Amino acid sequence: MLQERFREVLGHFISGITVVTSIDDEGPCGFTCQSFMSLSLIPPLVTFAPAKTSTTWPRIKKQKKGAINVLSQSQQDVAATFAVSGGDKFQLIKWHTHEFGVPILEGVLAWVEFEIHAIHDGGDHDLVVAKVVDLDRRPGKPLMYFKGEYQKLS
Repeated sequence: MLQERFREVLGHFISGITVVTSIDDEGPCGFTCQSFMSLSLIPPLVTFAPAKTSTTWPRIKKQKKGAINVLSQSQQDVAATFAVSGGDKFQLIKWHTHEFGVPILEGVLAWVEFEIHAIHDGGDHDLVVAKVVDLDRRPGKPLMYFKGEYQKLS
């Protein structure tokens, strides 16, 4: 009962939608992540929280680097693609690499390349503190999540 109420109440906090990506010997990998935030300016740190049940997170964790792709409001289909487990999520997704060599998705509102700085236990999630190595942004509006549904700014 508390878990249901927890989800309902905290669903009233609006969040952006990101896709965390990396690449290994098997190819590019990524997962949708709504738990992302800036943490520190000096040094530049961000944090995100992948589920411990994720099949993609161990691949990214092993590489110790990746990119956080902040989705634009036209990328609801991208969020849905990366939210499922398994399969070739990059089959229909355009992406490129920057100097750090990790996948940056085309059309994102912003991206942050990172190195994993620390990982902490967060219950059924890991709390990842990541050092920012590069980042950029483009004009547009974010894809958001509120009360269990994707939302767009009007």
